Amino acid sequence: MDISETGADAGTVYRSDCPSRPILDQIADKWSMMVMAVLDRPTRFNEIKRRLEGVTQRVLTQTLRRLERNGMIVRRVLPTSPVGVEYSLTPLGESLREPFGRLYDWTVDHADEIRAHQMNYDQRVQK
Repeated sequence: MDISETGADAGTVYRSDCPSRPILDQIADKWSMMVMAVLDRPTRFNEIKRRLEGVTQRVLTQTLRRLERNGMIVRRVLPTSPVGVEYSLTPLGESLREPFGRLYDWTVDHADEIRAHQMNYDQRVQK
């Protein structure tokens, strides 16, 4: 789909003050998409952290807060001792699963081709 099909004014989306920019920045962030991918059911913070190898506690906390602020996930405090917290997708967040799944599938399908292009480019540039 190109921008003209979205109903957005093509000139507006390229402007720095376009309202879509911060939203695209959020949903295109690797940790945001990975968090949303693991939230196939309500999940506690530490389980999310265990499933996302390489994410720090600080980055995960910031990512979860941004996703909650944008309405993609909901945070629920559990009445346990000690108090637990779990996160789950909202209907808005769920609506991203299908397009994200297509992007993920495309990435996997083309990973070898992209790596070959990267190696070719790196060899040309190093000469």
